[in-house]
Formats: sequence, structure tokens, C-alpha cells
Amino acid sequence: MQTESSLVTLVVGASTNPERYAYRAIEKLRAYNHPVLAFGLKEGQVGDVTISKQLPSQTVIDTITLYVGPDRQADLIQPLLDLKPRRIIFNPGTENPSFIKQAEQAGVIAEVACTLVLLSLNEY
Repeated sequence: MQTESSLVTLVVGASTNPERYAYRAIEKLRAYNHPVLAFGLKEGQVGDVTISKQLPSQTVIDTITLYVGPDRQADLIQPLLDLKPRRIIFNPGTENPSFIKQAEQAGVIAEVACTLVLLSLNEY
């Protein structure tokens, strides 16, 4: 498990709905003391994390954990790659071969996995 407090995770597809996996991921990331930024369609709050409708521009992002399905990713691909993350986690239901290929070509680790499971196994 990473404990490096400078490794920021960006949750893309964040929601204030406790039934959503993105919500659960934010809670669990914070429980493991990971710094979290959140991007979603609606502004809101999950614990101490504010959901923004704009992608961050001044923050170094280590990991993007994706909770947006392939049908809604087209306009996000380049802006997310422009953040130059170290890796993008494609959670179940977000797998997109084209996006994965573009990420890998940009030198980004594309990991098809579940953030919640990775955290539970101390493999995040």
C-alpha cells in the first residue's frame, strides 16, 4: 500500500450518490489517507473531498481512477492524457481499448482493475 501523501488520485466520474462505486472509491481512498481530487458532472462533496466540474490544472496527478463508461469518454480522453498521470485505472465497465492504447502510447500505465479491490488487497 502506498502511504506517500504526495501521490494524488483523481476520481473521474465522481458522484455524491453513496450507491455509486466512485463515491465508495473516494471514501476508501481517503480512509487509506490518499490525497484525492474528484471530477464529476455535478459539484458536491464526499466527506472532505469536493467534486469539481472542471479538471484540475495545477496539480500533479499520479493516478486517474475512471468511473465513466466508454460511451462518455471521447471528450475526456485528451484532457485526461494532458494531465500526464503515471497510470489510469479502468474500473469495471470503463474498459475502452482505444483509450487504453492511447494512454499506453503516451507512456501512461493503463490498468484494467478495480480501485476498491486494489485498496482492499493493499496493492494500490
